[in-house]
Amino acid sequence: MNARDHIEIVQGDLTEMDTDAIVNAANNDLQLGGGVAGAIRRKGGQQIQAECDAIGPVPLGGAAITSGGKLKAKHVIHAASMELGGRTSALTLRSSTAHSLRIAAQNGLKTIALPAVGTGIAGFPVRECAEIMLREAVRHLEGETTLEKIYFVLFDEAALSTFKEVFVQMNAKGAPAE
Repeated sequence: MNARDHIEIVQGDLTEMDTDAIVNAANNDLQLGGGVAGAIRRKGGQQIQAECDAIGPVPLGGAAITSGGKLKAKHVIHAASMELGGRTSALTLRSSTAHSLRIAAQNGLKTIALPAVGTGIAGFPVRECAEIMLREAVRHLEGETTLEKIYFVLFDEAALSTFKEVFVQMNAKGAPAE
């Protein structure tokens, strides 16, 4: 399977994706505050935060799955790339992305949509985010998985352009460097 054929980069509203799961750019306390998490809480309802509260904190770089509440997506996978009020690092972004994809596959999911995790409130550079997340997606798809389509859903034109450019460069090189 050519993993790159199973990745799609689009501009839009993550909370409107009709996929098996969407990924939340989460803090490790699983508190749905601002940014992507706040949008998920507002559209998905209090049920998602209640499920997060029942799970409790997860390790930095980890992930957890809840229902999608009132969202079109059946599930939300919370990628814990930062502490509450903190910043995302390359290590926690790489780890939380890999964990999110693994949790999706462990739950038999076929479609997942991810934002540019950590690039908003957590202040992570968009280009580096694209390089890390796309590399992890390709790696995941090259192994055993139930995932058939991974969407990267970017909120603005600048992030969309950056993700597409990085993806083209990765395809030109033919391998997920590092």
